[in-house]
Formats: sequence, C-alpha cells, structure tokens
Amino acid sequence: MMLQRLPFVYFGPSQLGGRGVFTSEPIPAGSLIEVCPVIVLSPEDLPVIHKTRLHDYYFLWGEEDECCAIALGFGSLYNHAYTPNARYWIDLDQETIDIYAERDIEAGEEITVTYNGDPEDKDPVWFDKPDEKR
Repeated sequence: MMLQRLPFVYFGPSQLGGRGVFTSEPIPAGSLIEVCPVIVLSPEDLPVIHKTRLHDYYFLWGEEDECCAIALGFGSLYNHAYTPNARYWIDLDQETIDIYAERDIEAGEEITVTYNGDPEDKDPVWFDKPDEKR
C-alpha cells in the first residue's frame, strides 16, 4: 500500500484565513506530501458550484478544464501563496491531486500552493485585488 499522506501533516487555523495545512516535522524539497483523491463533477455542475460554499474549494478538471473536482483528504484546505512552498499536480487518469514540496518546509510551517497552478504565474486570484500579492 502506498503512503497517501505524510503522517505528521495536519490541518488547523491559518493566519492566511480559514483553515490551512501544516507540518509538525521538516519536509525535504521534492517530497510527496499527499495524494488526494478527487470527486469529479460534470461540466453541468461547474456553473452550479459557483452558487455554493464549495466555490472556494474546487479545482478545474479535465483536458480543457471543462469539469471541476473536489479534492478529498486535505486537498481543498491548502491555502494560496504567490511564492508557495509546495505544488500540486493533477493526475487525470488516477483522479488524484498530488502535493509535492517545492522547497524544504520547516516544522510548524504552513504548506501553501499557488491557486494559479504554476508558481511562475503571479496573476491575481479571485479573492485578491491586483495590487495585493501575498
């Protein structure tokens, strides 16, 4: 059986807002942090999800982002940062989102990803004003 989450990764209140994902032990760069299974929703569900509380927790999904998915595990709790310490990779075939450390992460540090997908993409996300990049 494959490890699906590092045993010392946990969620708790975040200074970035709401809940976040943290580590109680150091995580070396390149480490697999978590494999999150997803529930894939149909293209018809995508406009509906915007009218629900799940709006801030879904990922675009599919070859052309025509669907959406809810990540299980801690997948939908990772907070956004423009300079994240982790990155997510979408696996359409396995229906998972895999979280990897982009750099060494210290014990007690919040694990963050960029909601833009690519750490080089610094475009504002939906909840930020263009001049408020964190």
